[in-house]
This record gives sequence, C-alpha cells and structure tokens, in this order.
Amino acid sequence: MRVNYNYIKVFVLLVLVVFLFAFSAHRNSVRKVEEPKIKFSGENNLYITQEAVSKLLIQNQQSVTDKPKEVIDLNRLEVALNSNPMIKEAQVHMSVSGVLTAEIEQKKPIARVHTNASYYIDDEGSFMPLSTNYSARVPLVTGVVKKNKLAKIFKVAQKIQSDEFLKTHVIAIHQNEDETIDLRVRGNDFKIQLGSLQQLDKKINNLKAFYKKAIKDKTIDSYSIVNLKFDSQVICTKK
Repeated sequence: MRVNYNYIKVFVLLVLVVFLFAFSAHRNSVRKVEEPKIKFSGENNLYITQEAVSKLLIQNQQSVTDKPKEVIDLNRLEVALNSNPMIKEAQVHMSVSGVLTAEIEQKKPIARVHTNASYYIDDEGSFMPLSTNYSARVPLVTGVVKKNKLAKIFKVAQKIQSDEFLKTHVIAIHQNEDETIDLRVRGNDFKIQLGSLQQLDKKINNLKAFYKKAIKDKTIDSYSIVNLKFDSQVICTKK
C-alpha cells in the first residue's frame, strides 16, 4: 500500500496551526493588564484629573491593573467614564499586549452660573459641575436661572463664544425675572439691556456700532445704560 505523504504533511501542518492558535489565544487571555494609559483630547486645561479617571476605571470594585485580559469588560468601563458629568465622550480599548487606553474628551464650559447653585453650562447646553482642578474664564451668569431651563442663557453664551468682540468684552450675563437678558462688559460699568433674543444678530451689530462711535467720541464712560431692546436703534442713558 502506497502512503501519500502529502496528506500526512497537510494533516500535521493543520494540527500545528490549531495548536499554535490555541496556545496563543490562551496566553493572550491570561495576559495581565498593565497600568491604564489615559489620553485627553482637545485643550490642555484639565477639569477632571488623571487620578479621577483612574478611579473610574474599576470593575467589580477593583482596579483593572494586573487582571487577566479576558475578564475586562471594555463596554462597562466606557459606560462608567461617560457617566461622569465632566466627560463629553470616552473610548476605552486594549492592545494585544494588554495595554488599556482610555481616550477622554472633556466637556467645554462656555458660561458659569453663579446663583443659589454654581455650575458651568457646556457648549452643548448641558450642566457641567465646577472643577476643583481648573477654573474656566467664561462669562458669569446671574439672576433668575433654573437648571432645567437654560436655553436662553445658552443661546447668548454661544453667541459670545463665537464672536471675538463679545468674547473680549462681555464678562457677565444677567437673566431677569421676565427672562430678558442684560450684559455686563469689561472695563465699563454700564448695563447693556439686550431684552429678548429676537433679532439678536442685529442687536449685536448695533452694540458694535455704538462701541465704535462712543470710543471715537470718548463718551464710552458717560453712560449707565445701553438699551438694545429696539433692533432699529440704541438708546443710551447718561450717568
């Protein structure tokens, strides 16, 4: 009987591949997780520290460091990170060698509410707690402000954030009981009465025109109120 060595070679090769795959899979599954690496994207100002993120990277009330890879639930770790009100988005992944990496995108504050409670409003209009690690230089919000009713404040804060003139000059947003808006500016003690948010762009253009003329005429410090409630004109009250 003639032996077909080609079949034997294929069989041996197949057994070897299966053995190596099983050995590699077992070795990879029991590989210990190293100390997590934490990466922050965006600006360098850290509202949440690396230590705080590390504390969120726990599983079953234990650190993930030195645990076998197979017991690490990456989705669960992501949920824990994304539940933190300082974090906008978090992604967790693990390399073949057992390096666990958490990529963190922080929320970005654009206004700071300072009423009965103090907190930030982020660039999506959501609540963001104050940080003990870093204080953002954003307009202060005062007056009648409810945490579940921030739409008008958010719209004004967005406008300030996106406009270099407003970003340079406006330091405070005040919401009155009737939800009309006043502004305070840096370097001058007059109050800007913005009123409602109708025709907001036009009102801001009127404010810029007023500033340009008042500075040219050297009358910028002679006013107590600058009224922008009427989109067709600026009404100023002298001190």
